[in-house]
Parts: sequence; C-alpha cells; structure tokens
Amino acid sequence: MELSAELATLPNCSIDELDRVAANTDRSGFLPESPPMAVIKATSVDDVVATLTLASTRRIPVVTRGAGTGLAGGSSAHAGEIVLDLSRMRHVRIDPVEQIAIVEPGLLNAELNAAAGEFGLFYAPDPASTAICSIGGNVATNAGGMRCAKYGVTRDAVLALTVVLADGRILHTGTDTIKGVAGYDLKSLFVGSEGTLGVVVEATLRLRPLPPFTSTVAAFFPDARSAGGAASAVIASRVQPSMLEFVDGPTLEAIDEALGTTYRQRGAAMVLAQTDGYGALAERDVVLDALRPHAVHIDVAETQEEADALVQARREAIPSLERLGTVSIGDIGVPRGRLGEAIAGIEQISKDTGVRINTIAHASDGNLHPMIVVNDGSSIVSGAPKKALGAMFHLAAGLGGTLTGEHGVGLLKRDWLEEEVGSTALELQHSIKRVLDPHAILNPGKAI
Repeated sequence: MELSAELATLPNCSIDELDRVAANTDRSGFLPESPPMAVIKATSVDDVVATLTLASTRRIPVVTRGAGTGLAGGSSAHAGEIVLDLSRMRHVRIDPVEQIAIVEPGLLNAELNAAAGEFGLFYAPDPASTAICSIGGNVATNAGGMRCAKYGVTRDAVLALTVVLADGRILHTGTDTIKGVAGYDLKSLFVGSEGTLGVVVEATLRLRPLPPFTSTVAAFFPDARSAGGAASAVIASRVQPSMLEFVDGPTLEAIDEALGTTYRQRGAAMVLAQTDGYGALAERDVVLDALRPHAVHIDVAETQEEADALVQARREAIPSLERLGTVSIGDIGVPRGRLGEAIAGIEQISKDTGVRINTIAHASDGNLHPMIVVNDGSSIVSGAPKKALGAMFHLAAGLGGTLTGEHGVGLLKRDWLEEEVGSTALELQHSIKRVLDPHAILNPGKAI
C-alpha cells in the first residue's frame, strides 16, 4: 500500500496545506523551510498508538505537538515528517482528597488551574504563557514559571505518566501517591525529554491548597543592574517569595505601549514580588526592606485587582514584544547572586552584536529570558542573532550557569549542548534514546 494511502487510514489525518503549514512551527521564531507531510489530530490514546505503530513500521519521523507555544523550536516540523497534534486531548479529573489531577496532554495550564480552583487547589508550575500553553508541552520541556522557586518546576509536580513508546507500546510509570520509589525513576526521564523518548498521553499531577493570603509589590529602579542587585538582596534576606520577577526598561516601554500603562515612567527597570500564605504580610515587609535601599519608586497593591494588574503586566512582556517583530527568547540560568552581572553582560552583548535584546527574568531562581527582537522575516538562526545567542550561553557558562533553565534545548540550542554537559553525558543520552527509540523517529534533530 502506498504511504499516502496508509496515512489516510490513521484517525483524523489531514494533508490539507493550511493544516500542515499551521502545524510546522512554534513560538520560537524559527520557521522551517517546508511543512510536514501530514497532521494527525489525535483525540484518544488509541489514535496515538495507531500513529506510532505505523510510523515505527514505516520509519516515518513524528513530531509531537501540543499548543505550539514552545520557545526553542522543539515542535517545528518539515517535509517527510508527521505532526502528532494532541491539542484535542483535554480531559481532566480532580481528586480533591488526594489533591491530584489526572489530565490529558492537550489541556491548557490555565484550564487545569481553573478546574483545580473549584476545589480550593492550584497547580503550581505557571509559565507566563499559562493561558495558551498545554500540560503536555509543559511536561515535555519541564516548564517552570513565576512560582517555581517556591513550589518547584513541572518535574516536582508530576507523580505519574502514561506514555506511548515509539513502537506503539503503552508504558505506565510513577504512582498516584506522593511517595513511590519502586524501580528506576522512568517518570522523571520522560519529563523534559522534549518528545524524543515517547508521547505523554496522561499525567497525574500534584496540586496544592490555594494560599489564604497574598501580597504583591512592584519596585522600580534607576537602571537594570540596580534592579538585579535588589532581587539578589531579597534572596539574601532568606524570605521565599512565591514570585520575584525582573523586567528591564525597554520591555516596560513595550508593555506600556501594548496595555496603555505607565510603568516605564516610574523607573528604568522593575522587580515584581509576591508573598503568600499566612505569613504573607510579614514576609512582604522583609521584601520591602530589601528593595527600598535600591528603588526609586515602590507600588504596594492594596486590592486584588491591583495585584492582578501587576502580575498581568509581567505576563504580557512577550506578547508586547511580539508586536514589534519576531522574538527569539533566550533561557539562560545563573547563580542567583550573579543576576546583576548577567543583566549587565546581556546589555553588553546587545551593544557588541547590534542586536536588540530585551530582558525579563525569574529572579527568584536566576533564570533570565534575554529576548532577541528582529524584523519580521529576518532569520534568528544565522548572522548577528545567532552570534548573540551563543554569546549569551557563554556568558551564563562563565557565571556558573546553564544555556536553558526551562524552555528546553529544542532545535535552537543544540550547538552548545555538548559544551555544557560534556561528551560522556551526551553519549549516554544518545544511548538511552537508542533503547527507547531505536529507529530515531521521535522528534529527530531536537534536544540532543
């Protein structure tokens, strides 16, 4: 049987050009030269099994896709590949007694939190793209977010996974209990594997009680390095904010333009802090004491609406910059005490390369997002933008950090992976890949 005829037998298979073009990239700014051969819009585990069984038999590469919000080119696809779209798999079940959620991969992060919120619970990992990113993508990249320094990243919330392997077999790994140490920790192997080892079709996730109180402040500073130093001072105070975010001046300008706000008038950089729990107000006062010596202006939210507006401004940083051109988002991590040095280093890289770089950061865990902004249609994988990306990695490495804190390696960062992890570790990762995906059909050319 011809391959096209075999593909046509798969559930919800589309070869429509509009569907193929829509599914061939993510939010990274990378655009493949050609669309994939087909898109499978799975609605069940059986659909995923059927797709991978055929793909394994015919050696067809498969790129798994959730909401398409990835920032490292990890879900980009091109000619000769199938896109396995899981966005229609959105079932969720909440167990309020055990404080867990059993979810399918297409469910959006915000949808999970809405469902959990009905029981006074929340799901802690919260990327800024919470309204549009899927749980499957969060698991694939081990996503973090603004609350992760206090509550942990995706891996810390995943209790169990159901995974369809490259040959179509179904693997259940982990437990629905908080503790479970039987055998090797295969569950954590799949978290952050970027779709290269198997396709996650269900996840059991740990939920937490909604905090009874929160307090939110925004401090503004004369320059970005002062803001970075203030964030380090908060960390040194031994208080653990639920959020501690940094936004530089040019990004504040973009946010103001998009939202009609006036944050840039208050300072050349902002640090957003939120404390929660029964000690929220006491912890807020410690945070304010750490921020005041550096700040030129401080806003303390008096109402939930004011707090929501401050947090939303931070969440709108990337969409605001996307109004200005194509955005390629870096994801370096450095020791938290060296945040100011990293911010200054990024500013110097921008000057040296002539590339516009806006910076935001999860200051609470030293994870910076330097965002390269180029004119629409310009390449982000060659010339000055790529030189800037490489310089950012070497900056992070020189400060004792990493090339990716939460977005993954994908396609855009593979050039520097071996330099960070070493040849022995990389070869071991390739060996694991060969065991689970012997024909190398799962998201080839990504992650490792």
